[in-house]
Amino acid sequence: MWIVVGVASVFLLKAAGSKSLVPSKMQSMAELLVEFIRGIIQDTMGASGMRYFPLISSLFIFILFSNLLGLIPGSYTVTSQIIVTGVFALGVYALSLVIGFQLHGAKFLGILVPPGTPGWLLPLMIPIELISQLARPISLAVRLFANMTAGHVILGVLFGLTIAGGVLIGWLPFSFTIVLYGLEVGIAFIQAYIFTVLTCVYIGDAIHLH
Repeated sequence: MWIVVGVASVFLLKAAGSKSLVPSKMQSMAELLVEFIRGIIQDTMGASGMRYFPLISSLFIFILFSNLLGLIPGSYTVTSQIIVTGVFALGVYALSLVIGFQLHGAKFLGILVPPGTPGWLLPLMIPIELISQLARPISLAVRLFANMTAGHVILGVLFGLTIAGGVLIGWLPFSFTIVLYGLEVGIAFIQAYIFTVLTCVYIGDAIHLH
């Protein structure tokens, strides 16, 4: 985790330190990253969500760099550990609750009642919405953990088959490994994006009560 923080910090500090009218490649990448995260926040939370930009961007960059550095053979994938993704998910969900109660007080509990729900349906809808709320941190944690773990397990199996197959048939699983490796790079970005979008959605729900 410290290596991820160090690599991400060096990248961002170097990109920020080379400000110029004609941006370098590193500066261009950092600017694209910032604009991408800003777009996610504005699409899900609106302009009021920009106050949470430092948190959201830190979360996205940490998860992305963790996923990508975990693809280096022999390295360790932080996000393939349920304790790590669980702490992030619980932290995000707890923050959304704090924001909701801070902004709306007891009215925040109205999030358990979808707009337009008839009164006779409330005894049914409130437990369903409560279960849905409690499932949020679980699904957020398990999704990232499961995707990272599954990809690495499959890569490990294919590498094992490559070695066991020798020169004669080892090329077949190795070719699948190359294709899957490219797919895992894409998944690293997608999973960081999904985690960030859902974080924005949960905080946005707390801000707007819908």
